[in-house]
Amino acid sequence: MTISGIISAIIVGLVIGALGRLVVPGKQRIPIWLTMLIGIVAAFIGSAIARAAGYAVTPGFDWLELITQVGLAALGVAAVSRTYHRKRLLR
Repeated sequence: MTISGIISAIIVGLVIGALGRLVVPGKQRIPIWLTMLIGIVAAFIGSAIARAAGYAVTPGFDWLELITQVGLAALGVAAVSRTYHRKRLLR
């Protein structure tokens, strides 16, 4: 992966994090920077999964890769939201 690929993955990850947060129902009580970080991680992991499964390079837009990334971001936001909120209550 080139440096431009990493930078574009980070930018896409920011959008993925926001989409993942929108997919999760209810209110998420985590800071926006944490949502962005989850999105960036989900973008990298989703791309790796798409590459391993063989659907990362397709003609046109990679919808399956995007769905994988947003799904991972939604799972990450839901999981972190539960644990982050619980930790804040214990303080």
